[in-house]
Amino acid sequence: MPDGSAYWATYEKISEYNLHLNMFERLWAAWYQFMGNDVLATGIMSFVLHELIYFGRSLPWIIIDAIPYFRKYKIQQNKIPTPEEQWRCAKMVLLSHFTVELPQIWLFHPMCKYFGMDTGVPFPTLAKMAFQIAIFFIMEDTWHYWSHRAFHWSWLYRNVHKIHHTYAAPFGLAAEYASPIEVLLLGIGTVGSPLLWCAIFSDLHILTVYIWITMRLFQAIDAHSGYEFPWSLHHFLPFWAGAEHHDVHHERFIGNYASSFRWWDYVMDTEAGPEAAKNRRERKLAKEAAAARKAQ
Repeated sequence: MPDGSAYWATYEKISEYNLHLNMFERLWAAWYQFMGNDVLATGIMSFVLHELIYFGRSLPWIIIDAIPYFRKYKIQQNKIPTPEEQWRCAKMVLLSHFTVELPQIWLFHPMCKYFGMDTGVPFPTLAKMAFQIAIFFIMEDTWHYWSHRAFHWSWLYRNVHKIHHTYAAPFGLAAEYASPIEVLLLGIGTVGSPLLWCAIFSDLHILTVYIWITMRLFQAIDAHSGYEFPWSLHHFLPFWAGAEHHDVHHERFIGNYASSFRWWDYVMDTEAGPEAAKNRRERKLAKEAAAARKAQ
């Protein structure tokens, strides 16, 4: 493989003859030309991006866990993960990344090309990417709700999903602490949503997928952070789930199955926590009172 100077020479050559491309597009085109193998270029870029985002986003939560000032924002205040727990979790996640996710990532470029996904330049507009990513959030949330709910069925829970519930008080690194089977099946919602979109509409760029996966990783890690802040997103978007929603699921081991949004749990009456239980009791009492009045 050529050295780094060869990459920058490629970049300069592309820049000279492609003035209509922005700097990021030139860097992108130079990477694929420099590698000379699209499968290798996409595979390396995808895996490195995943690792940088996952552990990079987890790092602030590791630091927050070590600072007493933030205890007042901890949802389960008496359950702070120890450094040993963090390290044990990190090793398990790394093992999963290299044994389960790396082979899938390596097959990502052939799948992209099979479904007609664009990997070249120029990039799509921000408006188009934002619209498609919003659709992917909705698609993944639906897949996650029903798959996650199925994982709480007795046999699947005991033999697959119980690993993820090792920590009743989750923390950022634990977002992907799970059985390889669970990582594979829940990951279908993240990767399968854009592939399905591309198969139907034949209009998707891999950069959109990268941005979507980055945002999904942020969502998953933040939902497992165990912290509820006054500026948490669900205070501004009431239908957003976040840590407050998912932490209750880990604490009670049932309910709140969705990933990004609250509407599936609301519609299917699977919301968890004291407030949800209170609302159910009130609805039941109101229904019984209405039935009694009708019977009179």
